[in-house]
Amino acid sequence: MRPTAALIAWLVVWGTAGVAASLWPAAVLPWHVLGTTLLVLSVADLLRLVRRPTPDVVRVMPDAWPIGVGRDVTLRIEGAQRQSLDVHDLHPPAWECEGLPRRLQLAAGMVSELEYRLRPTHRGEAMFEGVQLRLRSPLGLWRQARLAGVPRQVRVFPNFAPLTRLALLSADRASRLVGAHIKRRRGEGTDFHQMREYRVGDSLRQIDWKASSRARKLISREYQDEKNQQLVVVLDTGRRMLAQEPAAAGTGGALSHFDHALDAALVVSYLALRQGDAVGLFATGGEARWMAPQRGMGAVDTLLRVSYDLQPQPVATDYLAAATELSLRQRRRGLLMLVTNLRDEDIEDVLAAVRLLQRRHLVIVASLRERALDAVLDAEVHDHDDAVRAGATARYLAQRRAAHDALRNHGVTVLDVTGDALPAALVDRYLAVKRDGRL
Repeated sequence: MRPTAALIAWLVVWGTAGVAASLWPAAVLPWHVLGTTLLVLSVADLLRLVRRPTPDVVRVMPDAWPIGVGRDVTLRIEGAQRQSLDVHDLHPPAWECEGLPRRLQLAAGMVSELEYRLRPTHRGEAMFEGVQLRLRSPLGLWRQARLAGVPRQVRVFPNFAPLTRLALLSADRASRLVGAHIKRRRGEGTDFHQMREYRVGDSLRQIDWKASSRARKLISREYQDEKNQQLVVVLDTGRRMLAQEPAAAGTGGALSHFDHALDAALVVSYLALRQGDAVGLFATGGEARWMAPQRGMGAVDTLLRVSYDLQPQPVATDYLAAATELSLRQRRRGLLMLVTNLRDEDIEDVLAAVRLLQRRHLVIVASLRERALDAVLDAEVHDHDDAVRAGATARYLAQRRAAHDALRNHGVTVLDVTGDALPAALVDRYLAVKRDGRL
């Protein structure tokens, strides 16, 4: 319970009148009257505020939130009396908020709605403690803070918004939407798809001579890429993935390399499921998780539940131990996509791990690169500090390329990409593997 500025102002006036009353005896009586009136009014106003019931508040919002995407929250407030109050929702403190606090005029017995916008910045569990209301007394002399509503827990997932757009498109169009370059080889593949009329360019081995004899025209067999293959996305949850970068255009805020990697993993997994393959997840380094490969679009929900609260940890990743564990878990040959941020000092461990996995699997390594490095090289050099910065960056990138080349010399496909380009790069490489029949 606190006095408002109006009550403080009246007390200042009464105190000033007391100084005047000490100088002029004729002002003593009016001063006493003013003080008594002010005391009676303030006490009565205080009692009316204490007896005023707390308005009912209902919070309307989703239980699941995508990280980095703003959503509207609606507060429905109903009071038994006409009153003025200030509203502030006790949302997770790290989230970015627009539209709070807000002053609201409540009508007696009517429901008023207030909307504001939130953008979550961290994945995992998040708690809304309640709604803080600051009520004002009828005469405006007092204000009181009260807690209304009920606490509510929500979950922040990786950004699944792109998946809702991809779901409306065919697999080919969805792949093009994320930036993958699709190259078709007409009629080739390993699984039979359909019979059709012969087209110029079809190979002789595609012609079905029995069907051609019956139809009295050339009939070709058309094949499609083999289905029911297995893709396992391997995510590094160690210190290399803690680097923060601005998010993609239109989302705002900053995302870690791990958040970029997780978003890309969802996109490539979704498209692989659309292609009829099974998708799994293996997280290692800091926090560990394992999801055995599953088929069907329901695997997307499982993938979200398994990974939504994963966070990178400030620890070194033991790549060889991770490869050993993955070899024991994933017996069937599959495509393994390792997403990390390679340094030259990691190359020996990574190379040993990849060679172990290559005995059975096809391995692709995606190494995330900070956009700030490219910006430093593209910037103009004006002074000695700029020159030193550009030289150090160029040396670091040269060491990074040497580490990548060491992997490529052992037959490993290495993708050197920024976080924004990672989804398209993974999808493009996955489709290339399918197209070439390398599994």
